[in-house]
Amino acid sequence: MHIFPTFSVPVLNKRNEISGLAKEDEIDMKGKQSIINHGSEHDEYKTDYLNSYFENMNLSSHEHDWNIMILQAMKFNEFQYSKALLDMLEDVDYVCKIKFDLEIKFDEMVEWFIKIKLEISTRPIPAYASDNKKINLLELYMVVKREGGHMNVTSNNLWVVAAKDMGFDYQDGELMRLMYEMYLDVLVYYYRFKSTQ
Repeated sequence: MHIFPTFSVPVLNKRNEISGLAKEDEIDMKGKQSIINHGSEHDEYKTDYLNSYFENMNLSSHEHDWNIMILQAMKFNEFQYSKALLDMLEDVDYVCKIKFDLEIKFDEMVEWFIKIKLEISTRPIPAYASDNKKINLLELYMVVKREGGHMNVTSNNLWVVAAKDMGFDYQDGELMRLMYEMYLDVLVYYYRFKSTQ
């Protein structure tokens, strides 16, 4: 005997003569099979996509660290590679582990995005402050992300904190805001847009 909530309609629970299962059990089996079938289609797509992705990366067998191999093989000619790199940056431990290599790739990605995707040729990469001190765009991205994003940093006047965290003086906060807006703001917006599709 089943207890049904007042808002549901009880199912006549007769046994199917062919399968020998009750109606509820048949529905459960069909639902489970549907989920299994959908999952296997997803796994096939994921496996096929990942295999073709890695086969096209031209990885060298002389490298020992897969993280660095994957990173070095990345070429930015479509936004999906930028998205993949930005997805990698979600793991802070990963960023700390191979920060030097990530800084180089991040600058390559920003340069591709600005010069090729946006067709802006007037912004030099790497970015420099007026005293010829290099602005580490990866570090700027990570600091702003850690502080809750561009809007949060701006509304809470945290650009001075970002500047200090990056080894600059407090008065360079406005420069950090300007650099973020010039180099990273549209990239981050585009990334979020593509992530929701």
